[in-house]
This record gives sequence, structure tokens and C-alpha cells, in this order.
Amino acid sequence: MRRADVTGLQRSAPVFAALGDPRRLSLVQRLSADGPSSLVRLTEGTGITRQGVSKHLRVLEEAGLVRSARQGRERIWELEIERMQAARAALETISAGWDAALGRLQAFVEREP
Repeated sequence: MRRADVTGLQRSAPVFAALGDPRRLSLVQRLSADGPSSLVRLTEGTGITRQGVSKHLRVLEEAGLVRSARQGRERIWELEIERMQAARAALETISAGWDAALGRLQAFVEREP
């Protein structure tokens, strides 16, 4: 694996850690589907308090996955698309490595004795 690939994977580790929680993953999915949303809207139907959702959003923010901006008296949260794309590229690097490893294994198994 190239050094640049390893560096990209290391930078994406906080993203994958943040997305490892089902509630945070659900928040990312909602922001992806619905677009920028307020805390009130993100809390609706989750069964989690606003404080709980706020805590999860801060973790996502620290990982660089979301950002917020004040709009009147509310904060509007939205995805950081560039960070999501970087994580996707890291997953593609991992996938390419697995594909290569499986190709080598297949060639080894199918080799004539």
C-alpha cells in the first residue's frame, strides 16, 4: 500500500469511529436524505432527547462530518460533503486492496500442480 493511501486511511479513522454508532449513522443518513436541518427536526422521531442528539452532532462535528451555522435562534446542521468523499475514497482503497488479495488467492488456488 502506498504511503499516501495509508495517510488517507489514518485521516479517515475518526470518521469511521464516529459513524460506528448507530444513532450517529442515522443522523448522517437523515442529513443526507433531508438536507440541512435544525436540532429540533433532527430530534423528531428518534426517541433521544435534544441533549443526546446534540452530543452526537458534536462527535460528528469533531470528526469533520457535519457543520452548523446559526440561523435566527436555531442552529442548522449540514453534512461536510468533502469529508464524506474522503472517507469514501479511503473505503475504495481498502476495497481495491481486498480485490487484489482475492485475485492473488484465486490465481494461487487455480494454479496447476
